[in-house]
Amino acid sequence: MPLSAKIILHQALELPSNDRAVLVDGLIASLHKPNSAIDMAWLNETEQRLFAYHAGELEAIDAEQVFAELGKKV
Repeated sequence: MPLSAKIILHQALELPSNDRAVLVDGLIASLHKPNSAIDMAWLNETEQRLFAYHAGELEAIDAEQVFAELGKKV
């Protein structure tokens, strides 16, 4: 880790927890690089799934059932 990053980290750790949370949120947001092609692909996928659900071609499963099934596999 470069010296400047170590200094910033040390200073950040001295901040109150709320300020550290704001800092973390900002840093994580800066790493997210929007990709319009991926966003559009997901939008199309969700629209197709919703259409299939309303047309009776796709069945929904309750979250409780999904987690129960996953719990059996772990």
